[in-house]
Amino acid sequence: MYHTLLFLHLLAAFALVSTVVIYSAFALGAAGDSRVLAVGNVLWAVGGLGTLVFGLWLAIDLKRYQPWDGWIIAALLLWAAATELGRRAEVGLKPAADVAEAERARAVMFHWLRSLTVLALLVVMIYKPGA
Repeated sequence: MYHTLLFLHLLAAFALVSTVVIYSAFALGAAGDSRVLAVGNVLWAVGGLGTLVFGLWLAIDLKRYQPWDGWIIAALLLWAAATELGRRAEVGLKPAADVAEAERARAVMFHWLRSLTVLALLVVMIYKPGA
């Protein structure tokens, strides 16, 4: 059971990172395509739900971890921050003619902040500080 949960948790994390890669292309100036952004958003939703469900399931299933461990709480907070930053980035990166340059620049900033937050989340999940 452990290996299946871990596989699904890592697969969901891969979906989250895939969203960051998709948004990075738009932040770096790739031509906007609403379908590609929609795929990125679906990957974030599925990956986010998967990392939460399977990660908490792993924490409950394994005796050495508890859902209230500090590194798990930190991961949950980073996940929530990354989700909000992504929501703010999405607004200005949508391919639309009426998006002001200042709004796009702000969206790009939010995207890079989300990228750093996801990187911090991965570091927390790999090294499990305090565990």
